[in-house]
Order: sequence, then C-alpha cells, then structure tokens
Amino acid sequence: MTVARRRLLLLACVLAAAATLWQWLPTPLPSHWTATELAQLRGMTLAALPAPPRDASNAVADDPRAAELGGLLFGDARFSANGRVSCATCHQSDRAFTDGLPRSVGLAPVERNAMGLLGASWSPWFYWDGRKDSPWAQALEPLEHPREHGSNRVDVARVLLSDANYRQRYAALFGSVEDLARRLADVQAFPPASPLGTPAEQVAWQALSAADQHAINEVFSRVGKVLAAWQRGLRPEPAPFDRYVAQLADDGAMRSSTALTDAQLRGLRLFLGKAQCVNCHNGPLFTNNAFHNTGVLSAPGLAPAAGRSAGLRLAQADPFNCLGQYSDAGPGECQELRFARGGDELVAAQRTGSLRHLSATAPYMHAGQIATLAQVIEHYDRAELALVGHNEAEPLGLRAVEKRQLLAFLRSLEPLAEGE
Repeated sequence: MTVARRRLLLLACVLAAAATLWQWLPTPLPSHWTATELAQLRGMTLAALPAPPRDASNAVADDPRAAELGGLLFGDARFSANGRVSCATCHQSDRAFTDGLPRSVGLAPVERNAMGLLGASWSPWFYWDGRKDSPWAQALEPLEHPREHGSNRVDVARVLLSDANYRQRYAALFGSVEDLARRLADVQAFPPASPLGTPAEQVAWQALSAADQHAINEVFSRVGKVLAAWQRGLRPEPAPFDRYVAQLADDGAMRSSTALTDAQLRGLRLFLGKAQCVNCHNGPLFTNNAFHNTGVLSAPGLAPAAGRSAGLRLAQADPFNCLGQYSDAGPGECQELRFARGGDELVAAQRTGSLRHLSATAPYMHAGQIATLAQVIEHYDRAELALVGHNEAEPLGLRAVEKRQLLAFLRSLEPLAEGE
C-alpha cells in the first residue's frame, strides 16, 4: 500500500470516528433562557393551569353534589351488560386513568387506545377524532357501545333510579323522578331499549311514546353530566419540570438545579427548538388539543382511521352535542361546535395527547401502535410519508445524543416521587 493510500485510509477512519463521536457528544448548555423562552416555560407549568373552562352545556358541571354522584357511577359495573365493566375498567387511577393496553377491552376489544382523563376537561373535543364536544357527551358513548359497556338507555336509567342512594342524589340535583322510577321497575312495559342498540332494542325504543323517549334521554344525558362533573376534578400531578421552572430567576439564568439534570435541560432546549415538539405540545398540559396527521401507521388488522375529518361530522350530528335539546347551553353559545374546522384537509388527523404522566399512558398513539417513548421520538425524527393524508411532521435530523436528551426531558414530566 502506498503512503498516499495509507494517508487516505487514515483520514477516512478519522472522519468516521469524528462522525460517530459527533453523534454522541452533547451540545454546550447555554447559560440563560431568553425572555421569550422564560415566558414560554412559565406558561407550561401546572401553576399556570386555570380552572377548567366553563361548560355551558352542563348546568351541574361545577356542583359538588354532581361530582360525588359521578364518582360513584364511575366505578359501578352495573351499567354494563355483563355487570363487570365500568368506566374505571379502561380508565384506571393508577395508570393516569388509562389501561396500559394498545386497544382497550370492555365486553370485547375496541379499535382505539384509551385516552387519559387527567386534564381532559380543559379540552373542547373528546376522543382521538373529536367526535364528542363535551365530557358528558363523551361519557355516554361507552355505555351503549356494544364492545364497551354494551348497555342501553332504558337499562342505564333503570339501574340509576332503582338504587335508592343514586335516586336521592339525582333528585337533589334535577328534581323528583319517583314516577319514572316506579314505571321503569316494570320490565315488560320498559324492556331494554335504545335507538343505537341491538335490533330488538331499537324496535323496543320505537315502541316507546315520544314522551317516554324524552324522559329516558333526559336521565341518560344527566348520567353523562354527573360523570363529567366528577372528571373535572382530575388533573395531573406536579413534575420535576414544574419545580425547575418555579426555581428560575427572572433573568432566566440556567443555574444548576436539583430538579432537572443537564441531560434533561438539553432535552428541554431541544423540545422548544430543534425537535419542534412545542409546536403541538404546549401549555400546562403539553397539548394544544388540536388535530394533526403525523403519519402514524394503522394498527395491524385495522383500516386507516379517518380521524378528524369523520369526527367533526359525528360531533355535529350527535343529539347530545352542545346545540342539542339535552344541552344546557343558551342561545349564542357553543362557539367551538359552531365554528369547528374539519373536512378532508384533516383526514387521518388525531387529537394531540398530553405529555404528562407519560410512563403510565403507554403504549402510544390512537391505537397503541408505538410501544415506547424512544420509538415515538424515532417516528417523529424520520417523519415518513403518511399512507393517508398529509404528514404535517418533517424530518428532524436529531443526533443519537439529542434523542437521548429529549427522552430524558420527557421523563421530567412524570409526577414527583412521594416526599419530593
């Protein structure tokens, strides 16, 4: 081998080693946050989270009595066809009110991953596709869904009003229902019935008088409203990130902190900058509650999800939406529903999930397609073409060390350990 060739080979080895080293060397940690960044960080802490927005469609949303009743109903499996499924089946408190499954299982597996309930009341839309426009409208769907609770409107009303404790609490909120409770006890006169149920339940629903249908719908909608009242009290717990921002001086100096490691601080800078996470994951709940297509593939065995393009149409057609007769909203309210954006430009777009309590909410995406946070970061770094619609994300070009730092920062959104 000639001297020139050896030199070229040595140069190639040096360059390869330098490229590998560059992948793993951390970037210098800046000494200050800018004034803009400091304001942004403070706006992302739980200290900046206001009270849940007023729900004009739910007159008992902030009534403690409604919340108490809703908490009892949340864990009551009698509101299911087999007596073994409750709201708490898929929304478990020790898992940040998710269930740890790629796709939830009630009476049978469903097609979507359970979204967490912590902070959910701050969103104007519910479900991954936003097909419900209030927490109480969302709470109603699982009760009748054949693969979730599998119940029906008449039986939901019957269970509620046959329980003396529930009936008393309900009457204190909405007025006496003794006559309806007495009539519902006659299963021959009021067989299981629902406009969305089995063929037999649909026939039974049509056989009811319009007045009886309205009375059942009214009780049914109020079940959703008390469940929503209870859920308004569910909010994330403070995390190391919140403690770090609370310690920042007004000059934005990035002094050493016991709250975040240097790797987490570098990850936070990436979160705000190069990684572009903050574009969608912002505010105290780390979500803009909007809908985005980020090129997530369909789960095995499932057709591509239509996402927001179908979800908005469903929300607009829902008899329990903000504009419906069972809503408590007044004329001129329901602005979110009136002026909602949807259509084909949002095909396959899913609602942005919160980044708080991330470990407890795995696996990720609308059908649990991505198992780990490291894989989520890889997904966004590649930003491959979407099979359906347009992928809004663009390749990030993150180095290996930057991916590790970003992952380290996401861990700082976990709740503080007890006693910290």
